[in-house]
Amino acid sequence: MYAIVEIAGHQFKVEKDQRVFVNRLATEEGQEVSFDNVLLIADGDKITVGAPAINGAQVGAKVLKHLKGDKVIVFKKKRRKGYRVKNGHRQSLTEIVIESIVASGAKPATKAEKKAAPGKVEAQKAEAKNEASHDLNSLTVTELRDMAKAKEISGYSSMKKAELIAALS
Repeated sequence: MYAIVEIAGHQFKVEKDQRVFVNRLATEEGQEVSFDNVLLIADGDKITVGAPAINGAQVGAKVLKHLKGDKVIVFKKKRRKGYRVKNGHRQSLTEIVIESIVASGAKPATKAEKKAAPGKVEAQKAEAKNEASHDLNSLTVTELRDMAKAKEISGYSSMKKAELIAALS
């Protein structure tokens, strides 16, 4: 049994217990991951093709380690101009092992089911605060003063825009 699944923007033909190198995934080593975007499943002579993906199909995998790929040299040259540039690049990769291929009956992972890591909660709060300050930056000074008046902030009439944003945040 094999499946063609889209992982991190690339399509892979995977089988059970196969090790695959994919673009860096945002999970820690040893964690289980599942991929819902299964494009094809072949079980012997029975082939199921999705349009574009198969509903209820899922590929389960475990992250083994994060690593870097081989170095790729990029060399540019323009003849008779003295122009030579040499750059190197190493792709960030994740090694995963395919643990299961489920043809039907798998529930797609929703955002509510995915738990945020403890360190990510503070980052999300900071991001929300940053978005709120971006919203306040787009407002005019008179709109900010009206908001400060509604929140009963004292001395709002003499404050500058940056002070009003800081007081409202």
